[in-house]
Amino acid sequence: MLARPNRLTRGAEYKAVVRRGAKCAGAHTVTYVTSSGADRAARFGFIVSKQVGSAVTRNTVRRRLKAVCAAALPQVRPGADVVIRALPDAARADFQQLRSEVTRCLMRWAA
Repeated sequence: MLARPNRLTRGAEYKAVVRRGAKCAGAHTVTYVTSSGADRAARFGFIVSKQVGSAVTRNTVRRRLKAVCAAALPQVRPGADVVIRALPDAARADFQQLRSEVTRCLMRWAA
């Protein structure tokens, strides 16, 4: 689970990362990463729209993505802001597929 200091919480923060961040796309997710330059731990945000599926499906995808990011947190550069947008195919992906895809994108900005 991601602690509160490791989460993006405001809509403006999400918009800033999506607009200014570097983009890495995969079959199931799109990852945006930007560096805020702040001296703090990396922060993550998740976008899982209704196109992904029902509420149960969306929450399952979100929980999987949070688990992947919590495991990868030590390797991500401090001060990074990351937004992961789940595509509709993410509902059919298993945990291993999501993990490999997100990890590939996050390792571009590893410390």
